[in-house]
Order: sequence, then structure tokens, then C-alpha cells
Amino acid sequence: MLTIAFVIVAAYLLGSIPFAVVASKLFNLPDPRTYGSGNPGATNVLRTGKKAAAVLTLVGDAAKGWLPVYLAIKFFMLSNLLIAVVALVVFLGHLFPIFLRFKGGKGVATALGVLLALNVWIGLSALGTWLLVALVFRLSSLSALAAAVATPLYVFLLGSPLEWLAASLLITVLLVYRHKGNIRNLLDGKESKIGQKKPAA
Repeated sequence: MLTIAFVIVAAYLLGSIPFAVVASKLFNLPDPRTYGSGNPGATNVLRTGKKAAAVLTLVGDAAKGWLPVYLAIKFFMLSNLLIAVVALVVFLGHLFPIFLRFKGGKGVATALGVLLALNVWIGLSALGTWLLVALVFRLSSLSALAAAVATPLYVFLLGSPLEWLAASLLITVLLVYRHKGNIRNLLDGKESKIGQKKPAA
């Protein structure tokens, strides 16, 4: 029980690390919560024009989603249910990080990391969906929503455990909820394109 509790707490704390803020400090950029969408994520950091900082944010957020789930599967050899719990907890850590007073990002990169750890083909399918929609429409939020909605289908088609399917459904619901403002902007035709700068928040 202590091992399980440790893994779950560690997953949440790791998920809480705000790589957008960390990368911004490393590159002497403004806090990402003070401009653009105000979201501490790679897309918003990209609005500064500093691609290296955005890449570091993306990789960091994805890695923190991947690592605890990978360890839960390969090292701790937890049950499918506990693996699903770890996946959800690290994702919730990004959405509600203790280090940012529980006001985190939207979780796209972290969700990708989680999916890659669960099954690399699920993660690549979700990433492929994101890239396809992004190339066509150049809208990060629309790409994220399309990938999120498609992910449970990929989980099901690849024969993953039901616990993982349930976790993917919950992650999808949370992702869509966190994009509610983007959905309104998409419907109103006001959503910013990828790389487009927005006025300071």
C-alpha cells in the first residue's frame, strides 16, 4: 500500500511541475500566465516567438505524463486499474498543479505522454490526428479537441484494458472542458492560429 501511495503522490507532484513557467524563466521570457491566452502551455509560450522555449515546454509536459505511467507498468508492475489511476493523477496534476495554486494548463502534451506510455500506437494515433488537423486548419485547440475525441476510439480498437478505456474517456472529458473557452472562440471564428501572437492578457 505504501508503494502504491508513493507512486500516486509522486505522479501528482510530477504532473504539477509547470514546464511552461520553468522554460520561460530559463529563456528570460515573461510568465506565460501574463500574456496571450494566459495558459501555461507550449502553444502560449510559442507566442513569444521563442521556439526553443516552446519545444522545451512541450517535451517537458509530455515527459512528465509519460514517466510515471511507464514506471507503473514496467517497474512497479501495477494492475491495470492502478495504472489507469496513475495516468489520471499525473494528468490532474498538470490541470490542477499545487505549485501554481491549482491553476494549470489544458493538458494536451501531458495527455500525449500518458498515452505513449500506455501504448505507443495509441499515442502516435492521437499525435497523428493532432498533426493532420493542425496542418489543415492551423488551429491548436481544434487539433487538440479532435485528437482527444478520437483517442478513446483508438484505445478501444487497439484492445486495451477497460480500465484504460475508462481513463481515456475521463481525460477526453477533462480536455474538452478545459477548452470550453476555445470552443466558444472557434464557434465565433475568433480562435488564434498556431504561432499567432495575441494581445497581453
